[in-house]
Amino acid sequence: MTDSPLTHFDAQGQAHMVDVGAKRATHRIALATGRIRMQPATLQQISAGSAKKGDVLAVARIAGIMASKKTSELIPLCHPIALTRVALDFELLEGESAVQCSARTETVGPTGVEMEALTAVQVALLTIYDMCKAMDRGMVIEGVCLLEKHGGKSGSFLRRPPAV
Repeated sequence: MTDSPLTHFDAQGQAHMVDVGAKRATHRIALATGRIRMQPATLQQISAGSAKKGDVLAVARIAGIMASKKTSELIPLCHPIALTRVALDFELLEGESAVQCSARTETVGPTGVEMEALTAVQVALLTIYDMCKAMDRGMVIEGVCLLEKHGGKSGSFLRRPPAV
């Protein structure tokens, strides 16, 4: 093995799936977030539940959950993970004309669930875009990031809030 911090490359620089076979199974948690900005009228349609395609946030929640379970099929070097929990929450930010999405993923296993949380957020936000694009093609997905992760050898990660 190489001393590179990029664990998905072997000593010869070839991409590979990291061997987690010898790692201890621990309870692992990840929390990711992101938002989609839109026109105020679009946010009002989502809030009222009156979008033509139906309950936007309910569909986005299911899409995010489904996507988290398919992460290893989308990201080539991710391990398939037996998720024990996936929860998505949405907050309507009227002052910013945006929807904030947070995803929490959990497992008990030898590798983390950060990619599953990030995938859940991205696909949930893309689903909101898809369901509302007929009324607002200018929506912007932004700020998708890992907020925290717990478990495993590396311990916890907590994103520091930006300096004001």
